[in-house]
Amino acid sequence: MIQQYAVNSILSCNEETSQCGLTLTAQQAHALVLSRNQSLKASGRIELGGGVIEKLIHSFAGSPYINIENYEETLHCLIDIFYSFKSDTWEAVSDDQLIEFMKDAFDGSCRGSLELLEAREMAQLSSHIHSGRSFESFSIHKENLE
Repeated sequence: MIQQYAVNSILSCNEETSQCGLTLTAQQAHALVLSRNQSLKASGRIELGGGVIEKLIHSFAGSPYINIENYEETLHCLIDIFYSFKSDTWEAVSDDQLIEFMKDAFDGSCRGSLELLEAREMAQLSSHIHSGRSFESFSIHKENLE
């Protein structure tokens, strides 16, 4: 029942994302829920509130680097990057801050490359957090993402 609620929540995003030419089927939404569950398990996390997939969908739907052909796969990767980072940095960055950073980097300096997003931008932010500095002091560099 919880999985069906998550699938329905994802499908409800289609109303907004269809304006960008992006929609998901029920099967794709179910696969995203499974991907989230696998990412949570791999990172040793639990999620109480949910909604991260929907936030990623809403944030990334307008990206010039996402189209119907790569939409679902991009979301799978973004989910994995998101949860991996959250675990690696001990919740030092809020969900909304992290998603905004990911989107800015993806559309900016990464030019749609998930590999650069994960290996360069997220790694730099992680290193920054691990050195004891705050996310806010790193966000100054966001101008360099474009």
